[in-house]
Amino acid sequence: MKQKVATSFVQQVLERNPDIVGVTFIMTIDPSKISTSITPFAMVNKQSALPREQEILFTMHTVFRVGEIKQTVENSRLWEVHLTITDESDPQLAGLTAHIEEEIDGEGWERMGKLMLKAGDFYQAEELYNELLENAPDDRDRAHIYHHLGLINGHQGEYQQAVTCYEKSLEI
Repeated sequence: MKQKVATSFVQQVLERNPDIVGVTFIMTIDPSKISTSITPFAMVNKQSALPREQEILFTMHTVFRVGEIKQTVENSRLWEVHLTITDESDPQLAGLTAHIEEEIDGEGWERMGKLMLKAGDFYQAEELYNELLENAPDDRDRAHIYHHLGLINGHQGEYQQAVTCYEKSLEI
């Protein structure tokens, strides 16, 4: 999408809503750095209601590097965020991925629960761990899950419930 078109869309919304700020994302996409097998994307011009907009649809796991973030000169309530698409050979992305994998050990749904905890999404983490608890194959797993439920309750300020979960973990 052309920058002027995007900016005009945002400006219209800002005029009607004085209590918000607008953000336009300016993306740099080097076709030689992306592979449709790793970072699938689609040009959706022909499917769009506005075919001249040159719209691109990316998968949810597409990663962009955040560059410059600046307020526009024309409007103090409009910001520009410059993004550059990354690829699988990006050394910083590989380092970050390795660090996250090391920090959030475990496998499958347990790893997802730990990631939710780390992100502060306690409600979702609690739902996940309660589901895991119902399907836990053995006492060792149940004890581990109760420990994580205790952590979640503690973060939510539910200290008595946290103690109860920790006690159940120790009893098992």
